[in-house]
Amino acid sequence: MFEPTHQSVRDYIAAKKAGDTATADRIILEVTARFETGATGGDEVVELLVATVITRSGG
Repeated sequence: MFEPTHQSVRDYIAAKKAGDTATADRIILEVTARFETGATGGDEVVELLVATVITRSGG
């Protein structure tokens, strides 16, 4: 089972399951920006990518 270690990924999953696409999209943009500036490593991006594939939208 997928157990994300980053709070941003857990927040993304919760937002997506709740049907809150605005928050889910914002989290994707924030994580991408942090990765591009070197503020986060690739592990957070990989977790987020996995979450986008396996989490179904709710709402």
